[in-house]
Amino acid sequence: MSFKIAEIKSSAELDRFIRLPWKIYKDYPNWVPPLVSERKKFLNPQINPFFDRAEVKLLLAEDEQGNSLGRIALVHDHIYQENYSKNTGILGMFETVDDENISRLLFDEAKSWCEEKGFDKLIGPMNLSINHECGLMVEGFDQTPMLGIPYNPKYYEKHFQEWGFNKSKDLVSFRLDLLGIPEYLQSAAHRLEKRGRFKLRNLNLSKFDEELKIIWDIYNSAWDLNWGSVPMTYKEFAYAAREMKSFVNPEYCLIAEVKGEPVGFSLALPDVNQILIKLDGKLFPFGWAKFLWNKNKIDSYRVLTLGVKKKFRGLGIDAYMYYETYKKFIRDGIKWCEMSWMLEDNADIMEPMFKIGGTIYKRHRIYERSFSP
Repeated sequence: MSFKIAEIKSSAELDRFIRLPWKIYKDYPNWVPPLVSERKKFLNPQINPFFDRAEVKLLLAEDEQGNSLGRIALVHDHIYQENYSKNTGILGMFETVDDENISRLLFDEAKSWCEEKGFDKLIGPMNLSINHECGLMVEGFDQTPMLGIPYNPKYYEKHFQEWGFNKSKDLVSFRLDLLGIPEYLQSAAHRLEKRGRFKLRNLNLSKFDEELKIIWDIYNSAWDLNWGSVPMTYKEFAYAAREMKSFVNPEYCLIAEVKGEPVGFSLALPDVNQILIKLDGKLFPFGWAKFLWNKNKIDSYRVLTLGVKKKFRGLGIDAYMYYETYKKFIRDGIKWCEMSWMLEDNADIMEPMFKIGGTIYKRHRIYERSFSP
């Protein structure tokens, strides 16, 4: 049987690209279907400001009858190349049936694209950048994923390795069962309160646009030296934040200030995948009603980000944000949380996670392959 690669050009082809996972994951009970409407917006260059900085090529692998069997996105991210690696292409949105002929066809196409662009390295998966979903799951298949964390069949790892990809970096997710605030953290928090070097406040939803600019500035500053870090434009950041606004609890978005200057923030989001897994990708006709009815029944959160500007590290701001978030979890009856994701070799963040009682329970891998000139 022969297969072909088709580039996505029309809305009908985009719909097939988006809906392919329903075929791949029909026997995977832990898979959470994405909202089709959200995916269409995300992949629309007229809506998603990521496309202002990047060229994205979407490809679908099909058999002779036109059945979709695999897909891939090839990303030329100009800001990534300016800030990190000039000759690197990015792959993402990867899905395939368990047939190495299909994955090889997609990866070979990615290599040809790199050669056309003059790139000597291919890295991924990133959907579509490190600021979006990224990494191939290699551990944790028995767990339902949290929002923003990828899930994939176990055989994907073999497909990547067989084609010649090598590990670039692992991203780990911690699970923390909320059994009670550790004594050392309570003591540290009380000492920090007495010193009074900073203050925490909640996100003010009534001033959402103003708050976004504050958080965006902290985000790009606090993470700028991390491996693979790429700054987000304000339009990108605002687009992502507005997509999350409907389920953000402002009490779980903390902003730290020193003498009135915003210097750090943390964000924990409710695990809305507990609801999305029941919607089968559809918000209508009854999806929104089901979402609103069930959102107060969510019993776990994802601690998504926690960062402090470099100049203000060492004041204990991070520890105090852990303490305040943990305290609110206990108050609200939240049973456990995921803290994700973290670079496997970032000791400054990994050690506090272990100390607070977290355990690594998922692992995602970024792969790379270099090409000879």
